Amino acid sequence: MITSRDNETLKLVRKVLAQRKHREETGLFAAEGEDLVDAASGAGIEPVHLLVAGETVEEELLARVSTLPHPARAIGVYRRADLPTGPRSTCLALWRLSDPGNVGTLLRTADAFGACVALSDGCADPLSPKALRASAGAVFRTPMVPWDTRPGRCVALVAHGGPPLADTDLTPPVTLLLGAERAGLPEEQLTRCSRATIAVADAAESLNVAAAGAIALYEASRAGA
Repeated sequence: MITSRDNETLKLVRKVLAQRKHREETGLFAAEGEDLVDAASGAGIEPVHLLVAGETVEEELLARVSTLPHPARAIGVYRRADLPTGPRSTCLALWRLSDPGNVGTLLRTADAFGACVALSDGCADPLSPKALRASAGAVFRTPMVPWDTRPGRCVALVAHGGPPLADTDLTPPVTLLLGAERAGLPEEQLTRCSRATIAVADAAESLNVAAAGAIALYEASRAGA
């Protein structure tokens, strides 16, 4: 059992929880909480290290490491290389989404509809603590593919001015492209895609990007049924 706060494994966990740079350099990330650890196990992904309060590490030491308001009783350290890869017929492509909560939520939605996810440069880290919690374990089941390997035609979701999404051909293989809520999508990305808009009430400004992604994936799932 780990009984020292200077233990090397605890030091590693602190760093990968706190620093994206350290996650990228080591290829490791940490998932906090029994639900995420169970999700990894259910997906057949084994931890490099597994810290369990009162079993492999003193409870107080694990509580000091955890970033959660109520400290995690289990933290697993995993290899990014062990996560699922490979394209699916429907892909959700996210352009420079800076909110890790949105990135995690969209991973969870992609998991629900059997899609893969592509992240552009400038996106929030999907393996940050906040994104992992928002994904509810979907990160262990949902393939993330390189930006330049997105499948099929591209349909870009724009807040205004595009043909109705409900009338758009979303037959797979297809990539659904979403941009950040304020900045949207740059013209250089739009020129490579057809455009579609989700119809909303006249008084509404637009949808949250996570809600837009869920609607688009639902429509794509109907097209592929």
